[in-house]
Amino acid sequence: MKILIAAAGSYGDVAPYTGLGARLREAGHTVALAADASYAQLVRTAGLEFRALPADPRREGSGAPGGKRELMRRAAAFVRELGPGIAGAATPGTDLLLLSATTAPLGRHVAEALGVPSLDLPLQPNAPTSAFPPVVTGTRSLGRWGNRAAGRLSLRIVDRLYADGVRDLRAQLGLPPASARAVRRHRNADSRPVLHGVSPALVPRPADWRPGLELVGNWWPYTAPDATLPPELESFLASGPPPVFVGFGSMAAGGGSSERLAATVAGALRRAGVRGVIQSGWAGLTGPAGGADILTVGEVPHALLFPRTAAVVHHAGAGTTAAALRAGAPAVPVPVTADQPFWAARLAAVGAGTDAVPFRSLVAEGAVERLAEAIGRAVQEPSYRDAATAVARRMEAEDGAGEVIKAVESAA
Repeated sequence: MKILIAAAGSYGDVAPYTGLGARLREAGHTVALAADASYAQLVRTAGLEFRALPADPRREGSGAPGGKRELMRRAAAFVRELGPGIAGAATPGTDLLLLSATTAPLGRHVAEALGVPSLDLPLQPNAPTSAFPPVVTGTRSLGRWGNRAAGRLSLRIVDRLYADGVRDLRAQLGLPPASARAVRRHRNADSRPVLHGVSPALVPRPADWRPGLELVGNWWPYTAPDATLPPELESFLASGPPPVFVGFGSMAAGGGSSERLAATVAGALRRAGVRGVIQSGWAGLTGPAGGADILTVGEVPHALLFPRTAAVVHHAGAGTTAAALRAGAPAVPVPVTADQPFWAARLAAVGAGTDAVPFRSLVAEGAVERLAEAIGRAVQEPSYRDAATAVARRMEAEDGAGEVIKAVESAA
């Protein structure tokens, strides 16, 4: 089959689909991945055709902290460009669209216009359930009825966010108008599978989900068989005990606080008595000049680095959370926004992470002591690594990409 994967957002929203695409290619399919231009090399390294989407989350500052109103404004500006981009990427001859949570509300209409099937492949358990509240609304349970009602409300908010884009896209594609309510009603009556790239070892499958909603295990960013870490990082790892990794991925520091955040991180690592590898990320973190105990790196494969760390301090994005667990590394989650508090809570629930250290607290009084204490517990208390190792063993038995391949071949 000629397959188009459409993914948009931060690195963690796109990278898992490179590994999935590579597996599909190995299974004999022709695979293109559409994403914004900053991921072109990542996609091509996986042996996939790259097709550009115009929407760039960095341009809209989507990684920066902000209130809900501001986040919605950024999201609306981001998705407004996606529809025409997905339509343009779905060239004639495409047999199947594979859609991320960000691209699915638009990509389904492109599939309808092409007369081809589509398959939703979200990275979060976003279907309403009584088991937990919507993953983007925080961690406080509203009770069984309240959680499910909030889940339905969350989907309606997504409908409103995409409404203008869907209207314009359907007109562009020559499709008749369709209200968000009609589209949602149709989808609720649909029995097609939705495969979530989430490990059931971290999130048990909700018992009240309909058949076809499945947690199949993670899809991992593509790592070439001959990939290695940069020589400077290899030398640093070999020069002493395993370091603690600190990285906040696509989360921007905001308010010009990068230097203060970097100073907090370096101070906490030293107060905890550990070496550190700091990933610069969108926050632009840097280690102290001339510090032999702390190294600053850019983007490096988590699959190669995390197994060699003493702990991982991260923003609790879905991909980084899974990568640390896969490596059996204890975590110190520092959630910022969106689904990150949910993943931080799941880490604590399985015993593989400390209690969350809120991102905003890292630029407040006492931040160094607060973060150092959490790092110390993660490194020194064996229970965290034991729990992470137990989850890693369960994840090793999962084959999320294999389950997608089965579904794709059923759709042929």
